[in-house]
Parts: sequence; structure tokens; C-alpha cells
Amino acid sequence: MAAMKPRTGEGPIEVAKESRVIAMRIPADGGGRLVIELNATEAAELLEALKGVVG
Repeated sequence: MAAMKPRTGEGPIEVAKESRVIAMRIPADGGGRLVIELNATEAAELLEALKGVVG
């Protein structure tokens, strides 16, 4: 049996292009990660929305 690593919410946000989608993994409070899959259009819309908030 392989060793199991505990899942924690610590660590950086990860973004990777996987086949036809962009997968974003965000650490969550209480452990684990929230995984969001976006297409290129949705990622561009998210970028513009974040620019409006962050500056």
C-alpha cells in the first residue's frame, strides 16, 4: 500500500492547462483544494473581473 499524504489547504494556488480546459486548484480552509475547470473564454472573463477588483 502506498503512503498517504494528508490533504491540507496549505500551499499556493495552482493553475495548469489540461487537455482542453484550464484547471485552477485553490487551497480551502479546513483542508483540501477547490478545483475549478475553465475554458479559455471563462478564464479571460475571470482575468478581467479580477483586474477590476485588484487594480
